Amino acid sequence: MVITFLSDFGLQDDFVGTCHGVIKRIAPEAEIIDITHGIPPQHVLQGALVLCNTLPYMPEGVHLAVVDPGVGGQRRPLALRTGEGRLLVGPDNGLLVPAAEKNGGIEAAHELANPEYALDTVSRTFHGRDLFSPAAAHLARGVALEELGPPVDPQALVRVDVPKAEVGQNRIRATVLYVDRFGNTQLNLTRADLDQAQVLPGVRVELELALERYYAVAARTFADARPGEVILYEDAYRNISIAINGGSAAELFGVAPGQEVRIHLRTP
Repeated sequence: MVITFLSDFGLQDDFVGTCHGVIKRIAPEAEIIDITHGIPPQHVLQGALVLCNTLPYMPEGVHLAVVDPGVGGQRRPLALRTGEGRLLVGPDNGLLVPAAEKNGGIEAAHELANPEYALDTVSRTFHGRDLFSPAAAHLARGVALEELGPPVDPQALVRVDVPKAEVGQNRIRATVLYVDRFGNTQLNLTRADLDQAQVLPGVRVELELALERYYAVAARTFADARPGEVILYEDAYRNISIAINGGSAAELFGVAPGQEVRIHLRTP
């Protein structure tokens, strides 16, 4: 059985390795695929979006995700089963829901409340090690989801708020969702949004970020742009992103997730 693992733990500390160890002690035959541990600390929305984007490319199995700023608080630890048979384990803070809904919908949800499927001592601050990793490992070994704890109404699960873009005749108001390590800046826009605004490949627009303005060109690929040119393009997950051919858009613009971007149309 495959267990995929996504978190905001980074790789500098021992957190990821410790979770691997817990999983392997319980389910030594499990294969672990690390999706990423580079989610910015406590950024639940970014974790949810990355999990949602990547899960269709993962083998069906158990999907462990831990971005958990509410650890030790009132939020519930969860395991979900989707209509496709995937099992998702993580906190009830919205992290799991977009991916579950995209992959067959939420068929069942259960709170992790059975101490038989957790470590003997559960810390207040490291549920990734003490609750979520053991639950994922036991599920990988074939333990039924229902054994982990009482059912939870899927409608009662916490949802993340994904901001909606506003597409007007002369301006688009968008929000930065994610910045990758190359500095490419993903927006809450799709190709359909640009088509609606008649921003076709080759059309020039003006970007407004933090009171600064920059010209950009809609492009299909980086090869369509000159070195150093700012482009709008459809990324691998079908979102519109801002990039600089050969550079970092995030570094140039100083943008971060959650920041507003205005795209002015009908530029001269």
